[in-house]
Amino acid sequence: EKDDICPEGTSVTPQLIIEFYNAATPTVLKNVTNLGIIEPAALVGIAFNEVSKIEVPLKTTTDITTLHFIQNGSDTVTTNDNIDVITFNYQRVDKYVSRACGFKTLFYLNVTNPVVLTADGSNWIQNIVVTQPNIENENEVHVKIYF
Repeated sequence: EKDDICPEGTSVTPQLIIEFYNAATPTVLKNVTNLGIIEPAALVGIAFNEVSKIEVPLKTTTDITTLHFIQNGSDTVTTNDNIDVITFNYQRVDKYVSRACGFKTLFYLNVTNPVVLTADGSNWIQNIVVTQPNIENENEVHVKIYF
């Protein structure tokens, strides 16, 4: 039956779209180099290199996701790592897609404290701006990070 297979291209739980910008020239995109992102309890993270836009998954079982954004974290040298801790606060809404596809989770960043950068005295991230608090698709940028 056609309801037994979820068609390719069906909208699923969206990821958070982040763009990186030059803190000195805020309108200029800036590529991240050797960026590692990992959830604190995870054993394996995600590596990004020479890109200015990334996609990051948020937790679908809780209203908070904390991630370590590690400058130089995807290279083999650990002595030059600089870890910035970012916490995303949101509400989740599960939306029915179809019998075959099940549900997808939509995220809505909180109005107050949607994104929190933990200050540690050596942050490589200078500023974070939420440009679209409703994470319902991956067609737009949700967060801009300036470094």
